[in-house]
Amino acid sequence: MTHFRKLLILLCAPVLLSGCVAAVVGGAAVATGASVAHDRRDASTVLNDRNLQLSVRNAINSDKALASHNRIRVVVYNRVILLVGEVANEDARERAGELASGFIGARRLVNQLDIMPAQGFWARRGDNALGARIKTGLLDITSLPGFDPSRVFMTVAHSKVYLMGLVTHTEAEAVISNARNTRSRQR
Repeated sequence: MTHFRKLLILLCAPVLLSGCVAAVVGGAAVATGASVAHDRRDASTVLNDRNLQLSVRNAINSDKALASHNRIRVVVYNRVILLVGEVANEDARERAGELASGFIGARRLVNQLDIMPAQGFWARRGDNALGARIKTGLLDITSLPGFDPSRVFMTVAHSKVYLMGLVTHTEAEAVISNARNTRSRQR
């Protein structure tokens, strides 16, 4: 009888799990649609940015020496590629820049890789906490009508804050001021 149950489970599993795949794919589509609703980039730019990010990440990861001995994060916003993280030496920094450049659709490459040993767990958690404090502070910007903090994409590496987004000049000043004030309260 146990063999019959195993066979039945094996035969039914693909049918039962196919609904899970649909739920995951559907959930991803809903999540993407929700993020595009607040973004000033059009849907095709958001999709192209994501594809560009995956292509650059794949190019860097295909270089085994570069990928295994360095920590490189790839961020793409509005066709601008940002590289942040740690590399062992200048050659690795240049190699990552070479691999990330030349992609169709990219407007610019900003290579902010630091030559230093890989940042430890607690230092990265400190960067995450700083980013969370700044992002929370953006919720306090209520004086600007129509400002949406989700339109500002932020990356923090080595306590350096990188802000990306399609915002007005007034919104940019308010966001930068908020980030600076949050950093000064931290120190």
